Amino acid sequence: MSPGALRTVVAEDEPLARQRLRRFVERDPRLVLVGEAESGTAAVELIDRLAPDLVFLDVQMPECTGLEVLERAAHRPAPVFTTAYPEYALRAFEVEAYDYLVKPFGWTRFQAAVDRVARRLAAPPTPAPAPYLERLFVRRRGELVPVSMRDVHRIEGAGDYVLLCTQAGQLLADMSLNELERRLDPACFRRVHRAHIVNLDHVSAIRQYDERRLAVRFADGSEVVASRAGSQSLRGMLR
Repeated sequence: MSPGALRTVVAEDEPLARQRLRRFVERDPRLVLVGEAESGTAAVELIDRLAPDLVFLDVQMPECTGLEVLERAAHRPAPVFTTAYPEYALRAFEVEAYDYLVKPFGWTRFQAAVDRVARRLAAPPTPAPAPYLERLFVRRRGELVPVSMRDVHRIEGAGDYVLLCTQAGQLLADMSLNELERRLDPACFRRVHRAHIVNLDHVSAIRQYDERRLAVRFADGSEVVASRAGSQSLRGMLR
């Protein structure tokens, strides 16, 4: 074991995938394997008992998912997710995954993930980042693409999803409007209707729509009619 090697746990229910990860961990001198788990509940127990520095964690496992493992474990190692399902990447990075390896991955990609973990763990503590969401990854034509929240003109609720409206078009994100609203900077984003949030930086005009409601206009000519409560909130902002 090399001095300063990262104590590592592998949590993977597929025997061949677990064996491959084991070989990779044992081959990298920066890592030392301290335990393996074949299910989500076993991974929680192992993480809390061994307190590893790093865990390679499959997203889909029996008993509970890799995401649920991190929610249940008291100890928080650096998580690197391994999965055959790229659509879980957004949720993984929301729980501060250090990397996300899509199967099948090879030795070079594995090393790149370890490089990233090593750099982050070695970096000096930095001030806590702003609590507001600045970037969101969304699916587009089978890929995950980043969207800067500064470029979003308005957001429309669609059940368990939201539509992010930008100059380039509309993009669908897998979260509710209420969930997204909690993570947005209220100085820029204002809920004006139960189904609409507007980015004040992209508003071109606000006009009277009827006796009690206001309409919010954007540079592209589109409008959102605010609810009575939303209109009252906007009037308070304009005083």
